[in-house]
Amino acid sequence: MEQTRISLFQRPVWVVVFALTAAIAWGWAFPLIKVGFIAFGITADMTGSKMLFAGIRFAVAGLIVLSVARSSGRSFKMSKGNDWQFILAFALMNTTLHYFFFYVGMSHSEGSRAAILNSLSTFLVVLLACACFKSDRLTSRKNIGCAVGFCGILALNLGGAESGQFSWLGDGMIILNAICSAIAALMTRRLSRRIDVFVGTGYSLSIGGLLLILPGLAFGGTLPDINTLGIVCLLLLIAISALGFALYNKLLSMNPVGKVAIYNSLIPVVGAVTSCLCLGETFHLKYALAGGLAAIGIYIINKGKN
Repeated sequence: MEQTRISLFQRPVWVVVFALTAAIAWGWAFPLIKVGFIAFGITADMTGSKMLFAGIRFAVAGLIVLSVARSSGRSFKMSKGNDWQFILAFALMNTTLHYFFFYVGMSHSEGSRAAILNSLSTFLVVLLACACFKSDRLTSRKNIGCAVGFCGILALNLGGAESGQFSWLGDGMIILNAICSAIAALMTRRLSRRIDVFVGTGYSLSIGGLLLILPGLAFGGTLPDINTLGIVCLLLLIAISALGFALYNKLLSMNPVGKVAIYNSLIPVVGAVTSCLCLGETFHLKYALAGGLAAIGIYIINKGKN
């Protein structure tokens, strides 16, 4: 009897390799954005330029994802004629608002601090999913995981002003970004009922990116100092978005969510460490405590049956 062929994306070793690749890539985005700001000469008060920078990244990444989807024969057909309204709303939440808040917050915060604070989205997804979907129940394991994770986020504000404290333009924007990310994650469930998730992701990135570029240009946004370092950073960020979403979505479509999502616990750790190494930021002891608690919280949430 012929055995069913197991996909490469279902083999345990490759699930680990691909999930780690996506998590590590997303962690590297934090210092790359900061280096890109510096290279292009984008200062904290240049909101239009930050929107333009983010918009180019996601619009190009989205076009790459759509091109791959087309070449691999994925269906672009929508289940209903009015699904464009939902896709537009998804693009606004998943890309435009999400990354507007993220890029503004990154320009007013240390990359290491933002990486840890960004893990808030994981815990918000767990709580919101339990509130919105009957299939997701709030178990004691989820309660403990969220409590540990929130303790890690609160640990960021331990100590005096010299070790970093809360700011609305920095931490406040990253929190709004995390909220948008969590809502977009819930919307992904409904997206899968309307269109191929891979195609929907491509639309979200490209449309959402365009909706960042247009107001960015309207606000006078430019890339003041175009140079090799800035272009390299932008290209790497485009690759991170395209590769990260492609691998992660493919893994999610073929494996239990918890088996894949557990590796997201590495994102705040990688983001914090790489930001300190690449940007010369001071690695405060509370960053290790906060990042460790956030990672442990995500692990606890995902270690059981999903």
